[in-house]
Amino acid sequence: MDLVEAFRLQAAACEDLGSPMYADLLRRMVDEYEIGGSVSDVLVGYEDQPAGAAIALRLLGSVHRMVLAGEAPELAAFYPSVGGEWDQRLGWEAFDQVLTARGPELRSLLTQPPQTNEVGRSTALYGGLLRLAEVVPLPVRLFEIGASGGLNLRADQFRYNLADGSSYGIADSPVVFENAWSGRPIPPVPDLRIVERVGSDIAPVNPLSEDGALTLTSYVWPDMAARLERLRGALEVARKVPADVRREDALSFLRNLELAEEHVTVVWHSVMWQYLTPEDQAAADDLITALGARATPSAPLAHLCLEPMRRTPEAEPEFLVVLQVWPGGVPRILGSSDPHGLPAHWE
Repeated sequence: MDLVEAFRLQAAACEDLGSPMYADLLRRMVDEYEIGGSVSDVLVGYEDQPAGAAIALRLLGSVHRMVLAGEAPELAAFYPSVGGEWDQRLGWEAFDQVLTARGPELRSLLTQPPQTNEVGRSTALYGGLLRLAEVVPLPVRLFEIGASGGLNLRADQFRYNLADGSSYGIADSPVVFENAWSGRPIPPVPDLRIVERVGSDIAPVNPLSEDGALTLTSYVWPDMAARLERLRGALEVARKVPADVRREDALSFLRNLELAEEHVTVVWHSVMWQYLTPEDQAAADDLITALGARATPSAPLAHLCLEPMRRTPEAEPEFLVVLQVWPGGVPRILGSSDPHGLPAHWE
């Protein structure tokens, strides 16, 4: 897939997921790229990157970071995240000016992998953890691959409201999900305890620092107010609930994992598998399976993930919540969700 097709697909995804601003921007960027304008200048050297590298999101996030930091005042009037309103003509003109004036700086920022460890995905992950507790009622040691700033490692500290008036999680949490999930009922687990929270990322972000918070915010699409509100609430939670996120690649992280007696060790991840090469994906699966082979009823392992998958080779991709528990290791599809996690539907 070439860069133009990747940008077009990302534009369609942004439109489907509720960001008309980014959908419009991406389509205009394609037009500009094809005539050799400012976009093509910024993307020199990135023409052959695979779709999984998400170059479109890297560029959009880099510009958004400048806007949030007050370094692109000509764009502030058009970015809802700082109080502006998107205007297709004037907004594009200002965006194009930033690309032209700040091209070398933006090109250097493209080396940063997207930090889209979306807080909304906690809906699918936490619901999956509750489903796990139905069969393994043990304290949880939680390990996340591709943890970014580790915000989803605090999933039990958020509040999940359902359409029937019931709720899960922390009553006074600053992160609230309305209509969090539907489908098969999940029994509450009031004594669910996460006793360890550890993540890995090749470029971890410190959510407690001003720079880290800016980085995480920059990858939220600026016209999606609910996502921005959830992120800001999650940053507040992070200041109160510690988590250890290490600079480590997925394979090294998995190799170092050990099981623990009278605890369930949970390895989870969400919408990050695409950033691994096919070889690393296979190696990660092998490492998880090998760890599972050492599991016992008193020291079990669970692999919980939210990733785009196909139920059958012929089926369309879906964002499926899948759980494997060892001893045993038989994968179960628990449900599906929106790409950003909200809402989830349990089967």
